Amino acid sequence: MKRFVEGTDRGQSTLLPECLDDWMDENNPVRAIDAFVEALNLFELGFAGVEPEATGRPSYHPSVLLKLYIYGYLNRVQSSRRLEREAGRNFEVMWLLGRLVPDHKTVADFRKDNGPAIRKVCARFVELCREMGLLATASVAIDGSKFKAVNNRDKNFTRAKVERRRAQLEESVARYLSQLDTADRQPPSEALVAKTTRLKEKLSKLKDEMERLKGLKARMLAAPDQQISLTDPDSRSMATSGRGSGVVGYNVQVAVDTEHHLIVNHEVTNVGSDRAQLATLRRPFDRSAKLVDIVYLSIMAMANFSVG
Repeated sequence: MKRFVEGTDRGQSTLLPECLDDWMDENNPVRAIDAFVEALNLFELGFAGVEPEATGRPSYHPSVLLKLYIYGYLNRVQSSRRLEREAGRNFEVMWLLGRLVPDHKTVADFRKDNGPAIRKVCARFVELCREMGLLATASVAIDGSKFKAVNNRDKNFTRAKVERRRAQLEESVARYLSQLDTADRQPPSEALVAKTTRLKEKLSKLKDEMERLKGLKARMLAAPDQQISLTDPDSRSMATSGRGSGVVGYNVQVAVDTEHHLIVNHEVTNVGSDRAQLATLRRPFDRSAKLVDIVYLSIMAMANFSVG
């Protein structure tokens, strides 16, 4: 096609790429990730698996999985299954991991088993930024953002939700009983027998649901905040900015340097309100001579926070 940019022939034999390092620009963020992780002492930070087992199948070194985790964080790739796919098709990840492709369960288990160590890595990154003079200003911006948990809204129960569900069940039971009374006054027939049988089955299921709801209500009332989540026990129902909307998840408080927009501290809580959260984030800064004043900017959304 004339006057258009043309691609190469898919049937052309070539080495792709001839050298993987040639595809990575000098300023590519993956080079920074690689250098940062390689400089860490993962054993001192508390990562499991730094020393290989004498027997059994060889495992991935924690540095490989940590690089993949950080890459996913910077590029908003959170799912372990998506990280697995990126490792098999993304040149940046291929370069970063040396063409290794950990499966999604390995990635998920790494995050689950090394939470405290990963938190120390975040602290080490903040220390590095201070050493480089990137956090020399005396103020940070703090805001909270709601993060959705794996817990479905239908599996989260509050006092109001339990009462609303109970009222719905009682209404359904009354409706089915009314239909059975109507059926009793009609001449018998095969269709009527089948309908009556279905109604009785529905009533039985509703009674079982009522008993289950009764047990959930007892558990809910026994909880300190009178709220329970069945899938993710620590998650809580929280209101969001949208009218009539809400999310079952966590409230993540983030402190960001106002000059370079680097995250300097974070705290995860299941309290829906941002009130009383400022003191929690302030404690680490009280011990620092460089960060002595914290400015609370509620209008700054977390979407505007960036790393680097």
